Amino acid sequence: MAGFKPFGMPLCTLSAIKLQFDEYESINLVNYQNFPQEVAAEKMNVSRPTFTRIYNNALKKIAKAFVECLAIEIEGGSIEFEKEWYKCKKCYKLIEGIENHIKCKNCTNYGLDELINLNEIR
Repeated sequence: MAGFKPFGMPLCTLSAIKLQFDEYESINLVNYQNFPQEVAAEKMNVSRPTFTRIYNNALKKIAKAFVECLAIEIEGGSIEFEKEWYKCKKCYKLIEGIENHIKCKNCTNYGLDELINLNEIR
């Protein structure tokens, strides 16, 4: 999870906006997992007003990236996962625990070398 870029544009030609991991997580919790902001704040161990500031900053940055055709780089934070998470380098499938690793439907190879340990990325 390094970030995103506009479709069809080489990354080397784009400017980027930095989205902090807590900003990314706020979007994930509210817009993807559909938690109310009160619950999302609890999950992130922050107050509701702090969560709202984080969330609003994330929305502004994402809107700016879309409107101005900027790449989004996700970075920062001291992140601690409760479980081991891996991502396939080819199809980007997320895997919870190495024991759940099976050959991806659209991948031609199968092995540990195709996985990125997300717990080790800082």
